[in-house]
Amino acid sequence: MDIEVLGEPRVIENGVPVTAPTPESRHVLAVLAAWPDRVVPAAVLADELAVHTRPEHARAVLHTAVRRLRERFARSLGAGSVRTPESVLSTRPGGYLLDTGGGRSDVREFARESGAGYRAMGRGDFEQAALRLRRALALWTGPALDGIDAGTWLGARIEVLDADRLAVLGQWVEAELALGRYRELRLELAGLRGRAGPGGRTAPHPDCPYLEALRIAEERVEAIRAACTTPRLTLAGAVRC
Repeated sequence: MDIEVLGEPRVIENGVPVTAPTPESRHVLAVLAAWPDRVVPAAVLADELAVHTRPEHARAVLHTAVRRLRERFARSLGAGSVRTPESVLSTRPGGYLLDTGGGRSDVREFARESGAGYRAMGRGDFEQAALRLRRALALWTGPALDGIDAGTWLGARIEVLDADRLAVLGQWVEAELALGRYRELRLELAGLRGRAGPGGRTAPHPDCPYLEALRIAEERVEAIRAACTTPRLTLAGAVRC
């Protein structure tokens, strides 16, 4: 199973995208995908479903959502699969678990790439740091779990993931600046901002904190580039030209 939550959530089993048939089942799948291979308490899932149903009905709605998701997994698995719908979305003491079977998770890839980038920064290997941190950013296609009306638990998970994205962006910019790649960095930042979506909407853009961080980084890079092209001028305490 492949899981993507760094943007609009996607779950792919046996090469087939799993499409939840109802808003409730889509929400349950998103919560489980946000924490793959770990037990998510039934109480958490029921609380999350409060955005779709009355609290006293949440447990019944949860059981129905799980049943419908297993029906979809059965279609994806096909005949002869060693995995079953009940093993893919398994009932565990106190909750449910989405079993990836050792498949891909973009959150785990992001943690691996960003961790390698941070370690490279720590030892002063800015070339490797820039490479790994840029790979981590490339895994994102939008705000975490985009399009999901998150409850308290999932909202907290989304905040952590989005904060991690901003932190990686900041460190990647620092690595590129340390390498003196001002022009290339400015172009890449503009490209990232363009892919994130247009600004100027009446309603706030869902990725506005990230877009704002990109804009600030662009302005900083341009200021440094302009200063470095001025004869005998350097930025004290910033980047040596």
